[in-house]
Amino acid sequence: MRVLLDTSVLVPALVPALPQHEKAAPHLESALREETGLILSAHALAECYASLTALPISPQVTPGQARRLIEENVARAAEEIVELGPTDYLSALRRMTDLGLESGAVYDALHVACAEKASAEELRTFNGRDFRPMPPEGPTELVVL
Repeated sequence: MRVLLDTSVLVPALVPALPQHEKAAPHLESALREETGLILSAHALAECYASLTALPISPQVTPGQARRLIEENVARAAEEIVELGPTDYLSALRRMTDLGLESGAVYDALHVACAEKASAEELRTFNGRDFRPMPPEGPTELVVL
């Protein structure tokens, strides 16, 4: 099964101190064992870095630790890292406009666009509030964990 995990799943999968770690970790571990084909949106790499280095935990995740966690776990587990072009970005903005959505939800729209572009079977997230108004089309199913 080809699955796109968004940042709301990836970050807690990497950090045992986060409350959703136990629920998130099996999704990344399945990809590391090659039981699931992990699809990543390219911008998820940057989102993970930003989130990891800003976590209010002690000790904090250093920039070097964040990079290693992403390279050694997230990027290594990925079957495919999907990059979007200008047309894809404009389509995501059109989707946002058509649905009356604003602000940071645009980054979630980019995850949706990547899942659709890669024909992922599922897009998994903990962030149902932002994703439910813009479910993916086609064969991709939104799964709120």
